[in-house]
Amino acid sequence: MLTTDTSQSVDDAKSDADTPRHVAVIMDGNGRWASKRSLPRTSGHQQGVKTVRNVVRWAGELGIDYLTLFSFSSENWRRPAQEVDFLMGLLKRFIRQDLAELHEAGVRVRIIGRRDDLDRDLLRLLEDSEALTRDNANLNLVVAFNYGSRNEIVRAVQSVAEAIDRGDVRREDITEELLASHMDTFGIPDPDLIVRTSGEQRLSNFLLWQCAYSEFVFVDECWPDFGRESLERAIEQYRKRDRRFGRVAGQTGT
Repeated sequence: MLTTDTSQSVDDAKSDADTPRHVAVIMDGNGRWASKRSLPRTSGHQQGVKTVRNVVRWAGELGIDYLTLFSFSSENWRRPAQEVDFLMGLLKRFIRQDLAELHEAGVRVRIIGRRDDLDRDLLRLLEDSEALTRDNANLNLVVAFNYGSRNEIVRAVQSVAEAIDRGDVRREDITEELLASHMDTFGIPDPDLIVRTSGEQRLSNFLLWQCAYSEFVFVDECWPDFGRESLERAIEQYRKRDRRFGRVAGQTGT
């Protein structure tokens, strides 16, 4: 059961200034989890969906405002067609089965990634999930689907170029803030913490623009084995970091 019900411990977590407001997760290792158990890769993906449900619940309980999950990259289309078809079916089933519970729990769903080349039925499901949950405020669940950060940046630059051609923007008006306003993540704060599972230590074309000052935690567990303690340990590592944003230690102000 998905829930983001509050309690005293959750209130304490939300009042903790050291709790990351935005946690982003690269969910890696489903296939390796299955291979270690002599199971088909599809079994790993099925188990990974169960972990998604749990992490959404834990994020709400721990006072995280934004949770971004890297569910399917623009490069994942290169995988075997059978596996891609299974993943698409799994996503559709997740939306149809879990959206009502997410909505009831006050979760707002947002989708980032390229949409112009998606299957019409899948696109409609994604758009419906955003529309249904638009006014929810307990937790922002950001799903990176058909997402690649380089492509996102290219599309943002193209959008700015079109605005220049229309005369809406002058070249000298281009700033970091203007470009960010054309990103898929406009209105979403940059991630404070990025977690990657399965022991790999790379971003794999994920939130390259947005992670300029993010903290990174790499954990050895494959995604299906990622538990609440794993998430809490990652947050504890985050709390121990000295985030200076270009300033020196002990410096105050902006």
